[in-house]
Amino acid sequence: MMVVPELQTNSTITSDEPGIQHRDGDTISTLVGNTPLLNFPLLTAYLPESVMVYAKAEWFNPGGSVKDRPALNIIREAERRGDLRPGMTLLDSTSGNMGIAYAMLGRARGYRVRLVIPENVSPERLATLRAYGVEVVLSDPAEGSDGAIRRVHEIYQAEPDRYFFADQYNNPDNWKAHFNTTGVEIWEQTHGQVTHFVAGLGTGGTLTGVGRRLRAYNSDVRLIGVQPDAPFHGLEGLKHMPTAIVPGIYDQSLPDEVIGMPTEEAYEMCRRMAREEGVLIGVSAGAALAAALKIAETLEKGVVVTIMPDSATKYLSLPFWAEG
Repeated sequence: MMVVPELQTNSTITSDEPGIQHRDGDTISTLVGNTPLLNFPLLTAYLPESVMVYAKAEWFNPGGSVKDRPALNIIREAERRGDLRPGMTLLDSTSGNMGIAYAMLGRARGYRVRLVIPENVSPERLATLRAYGVEVVLSDPAEGSDGAIRRVHEIYQAEPDRYFFADQYNNPDNWKAHFNTTGVEIWEQTHGQVTHFVAGLGTGGTLTGVGRRLRAYNSDVRLIGVQPDAPFHGLEGLKHMPTAIVPGIYDQSLPDEVIGMPTEEAYEMCRRMAREEGVLIGVSAGAALAAALKIAETLEKGVVVTIMPDSATKYLSLPFWAEG
């Protein structure tokens, strides 16, 4: 496995707004972003030398996932506008990783955090949230992330003055985080050679933000979304868009293709990465990487880049690791 050198830029942003203390002097905020780009020579050895597959290792963010990027941007921009102020509680729904990012950054900046999360979330994610001391509201597991979305709207509408409702599924500061950071990093780390970008579809923020940035650099870059192949699936964090509440920030006109990924294929890719490359990746990362390889197999020449949202640390209780 090779690590492509990361960017040496400073992601710290401060505000000129009077009275706002962003506390970006702490190490947490300054460590978000500039994650390494990895390739996998053993896994991709069968591909032509002219076809390369890379993945952003987003577990290098301090909260352990890609969601640190949008969470930080949402909080910073809300503080800048005055929507999030001392004494308020940050409220949102989450399937796990965004909640962990809110918990970490919110606590570091002195805010209370309340999150609605499906009851069947992985125990590792739930334990992490509770370790941060956030208030967790469990929603109906049968309704998945959509049930959590409906429940958080009920909570907010009952006491709107009490909360800053981050609303990750409809907040443009979500995708803008990827437009301003992730997309720039991918372009520079590939020296402008990226031809295809593959991303899982949850909020749609990653594909929308990175996709818009890469298309601004090169309109010929192809964009591929990855979603579960059925409404009932085991790909935590991803949405089956045809049967789900479609996030307001997801630009459905962007992807050239959307690949439906079976849960078992994603699990198998996680096992292969652990046993062939020595890298433990999360379930949605397995789905994205499996899709990236499918795209790579159709090419004679190209540079395919995907996002691995997190590592396996939040999924090791799942039984599939012992299979195969």
